[in-house]
This record gives sequence, C-alpha cells and structure tokens, in this order.
Amino acid sequence: MLATLLASDWVAPKFDYHAIAPEIVVAGGIVLVIILDLFLAEHNKWVLAPITGFTLLGAFIPVLTLALSDEGTRSLFDGRYVVDDFSLIFKGLFLLAGYVVILLSSDYIREGEYYEGEYWFLMLSSLLGMMMMASSRDLISIFIALEFLSIPAYILAAWRKRDVKSNEAGVKYFLLGVFASAILLYGMSLLYGISNSTKLTDIAVYLGDELTAIRALAVLFVVFGFAFKVSAVPFHSWAPDTYQGAPTPVTAFLSVASKAAGFVAMVIVVFLAFPGSKEVWQPVFWILAALTMTVGNLLALKQTNIVRMLAYSSISQGGFIIMPLAVAGESVTAADDALRAIVTYLLVYAATNLGVFAIVIAVSRKTRSGEISSFGGLFSYAPGLAALMTIFMASLAGIPPLGGWIGKFAAFQAVISPGNNWGYAIAVIGAVNSMIAFGYYGNVMREIWMRPVPDGDTTPVRVQPALVVALGITGIATLVFGVLPSLVLHFGDLASLTSAISR
Repeated sequence: MLATLLASDWVAPKFDYHAIAPEIVVAGGIVLVIILDLFLAEHNKWVLAPITGFTLLGAFIPVLTLALSDEGTRSLFDGRYVVDDFSLIFKGLFLLAGYVVILLSSDYIREGEYYEGEYWFLMLSSLLGMMMMASSRDLISIFIALEFLSIPAYILAAWRKRDVKSNEAGVKYFLLGVFASAILLYGMSLLYGISNSTKLTDIAVYLGDELTAIRALAVLFVVFGFAFKVSAVPFHSWAPDTYQGAPTPVTAFLSVASKAAGFVAMVIVVFLAFPGSKEVWQPVFWILAALTMTVGNLLALKQTNIVRMLAYSSISQGGFIIMPLAVAGESVTAADDALRAIVTYLLVYAATNLGVFAIVIAVSRKTRSGEISSFGGLFSYAPGLAALMTIFMASLAGIPPLGGWIGKFAAFQAVISPGNNWGYAIAVIGAVNSMIAFGYYGNVMREIWMRPVPDGDTTPVRVQPALVVALGITGIATLVFGVLPSLVLHFGDLASLTSAISR
C-alpha cells in the first residue's frame, strides 16, 4: 500500500497553519497551564495568570499578521472553516476582552483562595471555543464551538462553590443552557434533513426562497436556540441570577465575550444559511428586539443591586444589537448596514461594559457591598474611579462624545435606511428605550456625585495594578471610539464589505 502511494502522483493535502495559528497558540497555552498546574506548589500558582495573559497576547500576533496579509480570505475544509476580516475582527475582540478579564480576575481569584489552575484552563478553553465560532461555516463546527465555549462557562459561573448563590447560578445556567442547546440541535437536525448537508451555503441553496412549514420550523428553532445564548427576552431568565451569583470577573466575561460569541453565531447562520427565509426570521427578530429592549430596561429600573442592574442592562443592550436584524433581509445594502451596526455595537459595548465591572470590583473590595447605594459619595474619596464610572455609565446610555453613542447611531441608521414602516417602528421603540435607560444609568451617577457616603467611611480605594491597567485599556477605548467614531466604524465596514457573509 505504501509503495503504491509513493509510486503514484498522490500529493499530500495542504494545510494552512497560518490561518489557524491563533487557535494553535491558545491550545498550546491550555496545555501549558495544565502541566504547570500539576507541578507548581500552591504558593507559586500566581504565575499562571501572567502565562494566560501572555498566551492571549501571543495569539493576537497571528491575528494581526493574518489581517495584514495580502492573501485575503483563507478557506479550510471545503469552505467549512473560513478566516476572513469578519472572523479576524471577532477573534481580536475575544482575545483582548479575555485579556482584560484576566486582569480583572488575577487578584480576585488569588484573594478568594479559589482554584487557580482550573480557572485559567476553563477561561482559555471557553475563549478557544469563541475563536472557533468566528470561523465556523458549518452546523457541526458551529455547535461544537458553541458547546466548547459554553461548558467551561457553566463551571465558572459556580466557581464560588461555598456560596449558595453561585451554586444556584451555575445550576440554572447549566440546565437552561442544555435546554437551549437541545432546541438548537433539533433545529440543526431539521436543516440537515432538508438539505442533506451541514455546510451553511449548501443549506441556503436547498432552502431557497420557497418556505414550507418544516423549513420555517427549522429556522425558528435555530433562532430561538441562539436567542438564549444572547439572553434575549423571553429567553433571559437565567441572566440576572447567573450574573449576580457568579464571581464578578466571570460575570464580566459572560456579559461581553460570551454574549458577543452568541451574536457572532447567530449572524453567521442567519446571513449564510437563511438569506431567502427573511419572512420567518425578520418578524421574529423585530419582536425579540422590542421585547428585549423594553423588558430589560423596565426591570433594570427596579434593581438595587449593581450587578443585577447591569444584568438587565446587558439584556437591554442585546435588544439594540438585535434591532438591525429586524430589517436586514430587505436588501443587500440593508444586510451590510445591519452587519456593520452589529460589529460596531459589540466592539463599543465590550470596552464599556468591561470597564464598568472593573469599577465594581474595585469599589466592592472596600465597601463589601453590591448595592447601588454603596457607590454613594464615591467622588469624595475616589474621584478617579467616580469619573471613570460616570464615563462608562454615560457611554452605555449613548451620550456623546463617548463610545456608546456611535453604537446606537449605527443601529438606528441600519433600521431607518430601508425606509419601511417596520424599521421606523422599531426605531421609535429604541428611542423610547434609550430615554428609559438613562433612568437607571443616571441613578448610579447620582449616587456617585450627589449622595453622601453611606457609612461615612472615606478611606481611599486601593486599586491593584492589574485593575489599573484594565481601567486604562477600557477607559481609553471608550473615549477614543466616541471621539474618533470612524475608527470603530472602519471595523464595521471591513466586516460588512469584505467578509464571506455579505457576499
């Protein structure tokens, strides 16, 4: 057999290692963390945090080299795994967001006497799943990537194993996550049965423009499965309890990186597999966007705990990200505008929300409280943190010239551009919700600047160096994105105009 192969003209298949170099680096970091965790003494395991951080920074280097390469789109496995501008933008987002989460986690995990090696292993594993998701163009690889990123997140949510709320957070997240995965997998199985293929572009050909009941059902099941991952109403019930019960750095991770990965998966499947099924998914996204924005905002107004308020804020922000999908099927231009808005919003939201959680971690170390009232009088003893928290809250509210305004502007522009009544209607709902949101964001700012210190303790807040770096990264990004909106819009245009999704 070997002699026959050698004598023939058989040529070994070429494999583009450069294309998957970011994933290889992260996988290597996972192996290194596992090995070191086995042999390092407990008092030396602090080195795992910087190793994890350098792994992510190392993986970012091939992302840059791929982005600067002249080869353009790289396709592997018969087009089932694609490295293009769209995937590279989100891989970069996941790596940088993961690095900031590591900065938030390093002192938190060590001071809480949690298991460190396993924590960094699970964090890297979840990030690897997110990176795989950005390049997946096949139902099987999408589902594997989704579970790869989700299963470690279930465990991380329950990391405070002696805390009843953390246990509840992990169990609730796991049970509802498994239920959502089952719904998603059933929808995917219907798609495979219809098209006899798991490749998204093949599925689009078989679905075509003619909708039958079974095809509509398959599309709905897939959309609902992803709606859970992005905590869209009415699939949001897991988010507030999970966010409150999980360790705060894990909550930051779930609210930014995990949510972004869910949106990436949703966008890839909808734009690649369902381009001719807009009669099904457009009305669904319209309803999801309206409900998610409104319910998230109204429930956020009632919250007294800062993390629960941020959980409902995250739900509401997800509604604004879904909003452009309500009109994305109207034309190629509408699809491009929608994708541009989603990419822009996710980039800005990631920087702002991570900054908020960095402030929450820093302040709660002193106050030992998670209540919004514990931020009372923050300006009197921590003016720097007060100013940054004000910047982040104003950005989430969409107030110029901070980053959040350009995210909301892009979203409203995307829904108004097609010029139909449904677009105008969802834009009005979004505008009303933007005003409602200022109620709870403004409440936090009022506590910081106008309320007295609850217990009279004006001892300065000691901020660890890692948190200072995280605040520097997120604060600068929030300001730069708002003052120089063309910078973040460029990434949106890049993904929209040159990715395989829009072609």
